[in-house]
Amino acid sequence: MSSAKVTSKGQVTIPVDVRRKLGLQPGSRLTFEPTDDGGYEIHAEGSTIRDLKGAVEAPASPVSLEDMDTAIAAGARGSMR
Repeated sequence: MSSAKVTSKGQVTIPVDVRRKLGLQPGSRLTFEPTDDGGYEIHAEGSTIRDLKGAVEAPASPVSLEDMDTAIAAGARGSMR
């Protein structure tokens, strides 16, 4: 069982094994849901599409629809092997 100590500011360092199990990264959000017995369940919030912003660099120049169609067709042919 993992444990952590609450600081005077109300902060907690989540043990590394728990972070790995929950898939937590810096900036991850947690929800605290009360249980019927007076305790709490901690859940890692799922990611949203907005969390992906900036994950991939923008291309140096715009890609045409024709180039996109060509890449999609090539990928489709490759997946049918």
